Amino acid sequence: MKQFLSVGALALLLGSGVATAQPVPVNNVRSVQDLAAVCDPGWSGVPRFEAIAYCQGFLTSAGQYHALLVQAHGSVGSAFCVPNPGPSIAESGLAFANWARANPSYAQDAAMSGLLRWGQSTFPCPTPARAPRAQR
Repeated sequence: MKQFLSVGALALLLGSGVATAQPVPVNNVRSVQDLAAVCDPGWSGVPRFEAIAYCQGFLTSAGQYHALLVQAHGSVGSAFCVPNPGPSIAESGLAFANWARANPSYAQDAAMSGLLRWGQSTFPCPTPARAPRAQR
């Protein structure tokens, strides 16, 4: 009977949310805060895997879209310039989550807006060299 109570107490604890944080529904990621939570989830099990997969898909899609825009319009319109080789998608997700925690003023901004802001601050594009001025 003692073992039954321990298992029951554990189930009650886990069910109450005391043992793990409540997952952000990955079908409802709207803000920087939401995206950071799924990129570095504080929970475990299947919801953790789902969250990480969502984060990596979000970052990959945003990166591919940005690459298509740069290809079509040249590097002039580039929002950020990732070095080659760049970080892995997993490293990028964790770096974004760390940036979001360090910049709480952007927590309620749109997830894509925050991702672009992170990209610009993390991978700034080099400023083009200016042509020397003609002497008079």
